[in-house]
Amino acid sequence: MPLRDAAYSACVSPAFLRSWRCHPHLNFTRKTLCLVDQILKNHSGIGVKTLNLGIPDSCKVDTCRLNRWLQIAIAPGIQEVTICFPENCKIKCSFPCTLLFGGCGNSIRHLRLTDCAFRPPVGFDFLRSLTKLHLYEVCITGDELGNLFSHCFALEQVQLLACGELISLKIPLWLEQLSLLRVFECNMLQVIEINAPNLHTLKFFGNPVHLALGESSQVKNLDFKLSGNSSPVSYAISKLPSTMPTLETLESVNTPMVADKFLNLKCLQIYLSGDDEAFSPAYDYLSLVSFMDASPALETFILSVDQNYMKHDSVFGNASHMRQILGHKHDRLREVQIDGFCTAKSMVELTCHILDNATSLESLALDTIFDSTGGDVRRCSVEKKSECTAIPRDMILEAHKALRAVNRYIVGRVPPEVKLNVWEPCSWCHAIDVQSP
Repeated sequence: MPLRDAAYSACVSPAFLRSWRCHPHLNFTRKTLCLVDQILKNHSGIGVKTLNLGIPDSCKVDTCRLNRWLQIAIAPGIQEVTICFPENCKIKCSFPCTLLFGGCGNSIRHLRLTDCAFRPPVGFDFLRSLTKLHLYEVCITGDELGNLFSHCFALEQVQLLACGELISLKIPLWLEQLSLLRVFECNMLQVIEINAPNLHTLKFFGNPVHLALGESSQVKNLDFKLSGNSSPVSYAISKLPSTMPTLETLESVNTPMVADKFLNLKCLQIYLSGDDEAFSPAYDYLSLVSFMDASPALETFILSVDQNYMKHDSVFGNASHMRQILGHKHDRLREVQIDGFCTAKSMVELTCHILDNATSLESLALDTIFDSTGGDVRRCSVEKKSECTAIPRDMILEAHKALRAVNRYIVGRVPPEVKLNVWEPCSWCHAIDVQSP
């Protein structure tokens, strides 16, 4: 029964009221927020498993009233707490840590806080069952996070988004269950120090930071992107080989010349976007061979190019001097995918280089359209679905030219044991009259 209907029924039915007093899931939406006082007045606080409270900006809720709600709902036995405080407050509301005392906090497994201040004190000895911590636009310092981590031995995931007071983040050795750390747009952050022995995945987006991994670190998967005009690859090639010797998957980097080795890197995904000032629209895709050379264990290579920003020398205008890089073998490379394949001469050269030197290659996928929204814009006419995402005419035109480049320069070089997949523009939504170059 929806929360609103259950609350109304409790008001008119004594029998239902008795059951309502132990209703386990309190999920307050915009529609039911006006009933919070009424709902919690009739609830005993016993048996609550889930609290989901989102307070819209238009709702005027004073601190005393909010604390009264939380005091009723956050009771022993609660497992999931999600609270979104009003975003437009001049001073962020503080989450009352005292509510976690007396056993109320030790049953919580998932804690998600948005737009508030969270100040775990020294000696914080609660949240012992916490497995997932999500903080979004939360005021918390590195020391306060350390106070929180000091007893959260069960933590498996930590996600920190836009936490503006965070300068230093230290993940201690005793967080043995922690496997995922996600840090996005914590713009004051300068240092990330990781000692958790079983952390496998690190997702980072923000300003350059000093990244230090302990000797026991087992980070294998890195999704790494720098904000502003910083170059992720300049950082990646100078820092990551020494700081992440166990790295197996690297995503979201932006360019070349690698001075060291990624000895354990198995999956490399590179995203090139023109909204990043570090990426030149006239980029030399063939230079990515240096990344392959530095990754002797590489098995999967994915290149995604945002076609909105492409400016390049077309292979049709200058195909007489196709460059080759000799003496480079990529013995373990099995799968290659290029999203946003275009007529850039250097991209055709890169593809030919892979076909000539990846001796274990099993599949090559070339998609002539790259969808920056993450959807699939390719073939609604084939799958009988709704219309494809709208794409500028010049991108569609380039995609059709890219198909001819594949037929002219790529198809004849594909070994018989390699499966070639070429994804065309949607013949229904992306049809266009194209003249031969």
